[in-house]
Amino acid sequence: MVDGDEGAGRAARPKRADARRNERTLLDAAAAVFVTSGVDAPVRDIAARAGVGTGTIYRHFPTRADLIIAVYRHQVEACAEAGPELLGAGTTPYAALRQWIDLFVDFLVTKHGLAAVLQSGDAGSDTLHAYFLDRLLPVCTELLDAAAASGEIRSDTTAYELMRGVGNLCIGADSDPRYDARRLVDLLVAGLRRPR
Repeated sequence: MVDGDEGAGRAARPKRADARRNERTLLDAAAAVFVTSGVDAPVRDIAARAGVGTGTIYRHFPTRADLIIAVYRHQVEACAEAGPELLGAGTTPYAALRQWIDLFVDFLVTKHGLAAVLQSGDAGSDTLHAYFLDRLLPVCTELLDAAAASGEIRSDTTAYELMRGVGNLCIGADSDPRYDARRLVDLLVAGLRRPR
């Protein structure tokens, strides 16, 4: 990483549209590989999925921690943007909530690998957690409120409770092949439905 004024000047300069697109492609590829193979997956697997050489990844992300943190932020933004898009897509609010929770689970699978990269007590992990809550709690709240207003779900669950419950169900999913976190998350989300 570059320190000092030179690095600050470089960080402040906006990226060209094609550079942003290429970075998004790398981050999407890394996220997909992390979900299936964990954050310790070989860089060559990410490069192959993105259709680039490994050098391209290292140019954008000099360390694995840089890549993982960038994927984390990228997925937070993707989840944040997806909520309103799903609500506006013409499906029911409950269907939009379920689809969003699926994206959130993908994000959480990647997020669990972050702990191994950042040392506990690192100020960076606190900043990332605050960023995560600031961006995703309002989106989940909007989805829950819309589904409750439509009469599809109960109105007594908060976004924090739901996100925390989903997060807790995803812990350990990578260490026990018999444990199906997605199935349990589906049961949790189905439990929000109002009794008929």
